[in-house]
Amino acid sequence: MTCLFRSSSSNSQRRDAPVGREQINREQWRCQTKSRLKEVKEDEPRPLETAPKGSCLTMCSVGELRERERQKRLHRFEMMPGTERDRLPRGDPLRAVKEYTRPAAGKDSTNPAELRPAEVLLKTVCYLIDDIASSDILVYSFVFDRLRGVKQDMIIQRISGLNCVAILERMVRFLIYSSYRLCGEPPHLYNPCINDTHLQENLTWLLDSYAREKGPYPNQEEFYALGLLYNLVRPAQHILELPKGLRSSPTITLALSINKAFLERNPVCVLRLAQRLDFLQSCALHRHLVACRRDLLLIYSHGYNSRNCRFPLDRLAQLLSLDASHAAQLCRAYGLEVTQDSQVVFCKTAFAEPEKGNLLCKQYHSIVADKQKDLAIENIIHGCT
Repeated sequence: MTCLFRSSSSNSQRRDAPVGREQINREQWRCQTKSRLKEVKEDEPRPLETAPKGSCLTMCSVGELRERERQKRLHRFEMMPGTERDRLPRGDPLRAVKEYTRPAAGKDSTNPAELRPAEVLLKTVCYLIDDIASSDILVYSFVFDRLRGVKQDMIIQRISGLNCVAILERMVRFLIYSSYRLCGEPPHLYNPCINDTHLQENLTWLLDSYAREKGPYPNQEEFYALGLLYNLVRPAQHILELPKGLRSSPTITLALSINKAFLERNPVCVLRLAQRLDFLQSCALHRHLVACRRDLLLIYSHGYNSRNCRFPLDRLAQLLSLDASHAAQLCRAYGLEVTQDSQVVFCKTAFAEPEKGNLLCKQYHSIVADKQKDLAIENIIHGCT
């Protein structure tokens, strides 16, 4: 009992005592908890009603255009004809396109006057495809930057629906075509890692839009197949969740067969099925062709490993989907002998990985290039093939 009363007495003394370190710490903890809860609430996604809506009806706002004029940041495609050589070239309101800018502290990225609504964004993408990209794919850096600006406006406004899908479809086609057309170009013209990052993001956003939102979306089949072909190293589990009619379509069935053959390391089957792909599908697949051809030569180096065994170069060229000269060049790059009478001598001990820079993917694009024929760039990206 004595102990109990002593405890009670000490407690009352503690309550009656002036504010000490323990109480101050408790108050600080309460304040910190409130501030953290406030931060969490601010970070929570805002409802769609609170997302800003753009009111800029041109491809570039007047404010940005004037600012870039003063700072000499206009691209040659955006200058008023006849003023290109002036000390301060003037911007053409009909051709200037909002550039991508990184979020910065103190800068209001939600100003409606600087944001373009969905219809204007789609018009901007069509302009970039029809008037800029169609002239020369080497203007990639300009188109890529302006498409990032379009994507930025879409994210800030949380745009969805048919216009969102139409924009993303054209972006994905452009990035897939660029991954093939600019393969092997110097880094200052084209960075494959950055292109791949944005392609994966846009493709994921597009496929999620198909799954979440009501259509109709007539191009679903095309983009599910493109996703499979571009990402062969990934299992195609998400395809099994598609409606049976869509999953069993000829385009997706072919892409699934190629995906399965690649995962099973059956390069002969992959290259044979690749002959049936259209041009853009071949562009999506092309980055895996080096690995397929390398696996084929490695497998044959073990399977036909004999001093007296000779394999016809013409037959090997057919399996590799190359002409005879490029097939011979590829064999020599991997250390395999090609005789003067066009016979390949496979040897597992002679097979060796080529030195970096000795094997350029661009030299072996014939399986893709032969399918482009007279297709115009704008038709490829708009899906009019």
